[in-house]
Amino acid sequence: MSGDGFHVHGPHDHAVEHAAHGSDGFSNNIAVMTAILATVGATFGYLGGATQNDAALFKNNAAIDKTQASNSWNYYQAKSSKQNLAELAMSLPGVDPKKYEADMARYKSEKEDIKKDAEKWEESSKEWNHKSDEAMHEHHQWALATTAEQIAISLAAITLLTRKKWMMGLAYGVAGVGIALGAFAWFHVDPVGQMLAKLGGGAVGH
Repeated sequence: MSGDGFHVHGPHDHAVEHAAHGSDGFSNNIAVMTAILATVGATFGYLGGATQNDAALFKNNAAIDKTQASNSWNYYQAKSSKQNLAELAMSLPGVDPKKYEADMARYKSEKEDIKKDAEKWEESSKEWNHKSDEAMHEHHQWALATTAEQIAISLAAITLLTRKKWMMGLAYGVAGVGIALGAFAWFHVDPVGQMLAKLGGGAVGH
């Protein structure tokens, strides 16, 4: 099974198919367990792909707003140049200053509006970048959850071949970890990241 929703046949698929045709309860339990894990893993994979697409969309929006901010600042600089020329003209001998006062006042007023507009686009770009970073982090969480479910499926296949009950327990354990990681991603909680951040902060403090 891949993250894009396509199913790639592996050794565990044949083992599960064999288990489905088996008559003993152990094989049937493995078949049911693997089918459930495959469904959960496919769901996690889909959600991971969706958050990755969101991250790309948000990053694109950030780039668009950054371009808008840059254009606004360029326009601001153009108005500043015109204002400076008007100030220079006022200082020339034989020139009536009142002739340029209105132009200077207009350029100053226009610059304030342009500045607010540029700052608005810059702030919007920062917000989109922040959303993109959050979405990409969530994507990584879904990817870890999906990987855990895939490992659990492989362990289930090994359990079927070896018929070791402790191996089944290991498969259940890894599957549980994957489900927990998926729950953390769903509720936007990252205990591992928070723990690492605290450890990093403590190391810096020392």
